[in-house]
Amino acid sequence: MRDGKPDTFQLDPDGATEQREARQLALEYLAEAWNIAEDEGVQSLALAHASLFAALATLVKTHGDETTALMVEALPERIRNGEYDLDRQTH
Repeated sequence: MRDGKPDTFQLDPDGATEQREARQLALEYLAEAWNIAEDEGVQSLALAHASLFAALATLVKTHGDETTALMVEALPERIRNGEYDLDRQTH
């Protein structure tokens, strides 16, 4: 990550472990915030929509419309492959 911006498209294999660790830490922070919000009555679906909006808005601001659109084009296949299935990833 440079200048507070996600370095989503870095291809440097030497930085792969550091990127993975940074993303894992970020995910842990988000999970904690998510749990707090749910404990305060915010619905999971509302959190999911807000999270997607915030993530996409950050990617557009950082990488631009076209690059973000290209990245999002790959999501249907990744979803179908189970990359976002938490049960599948943890078992």
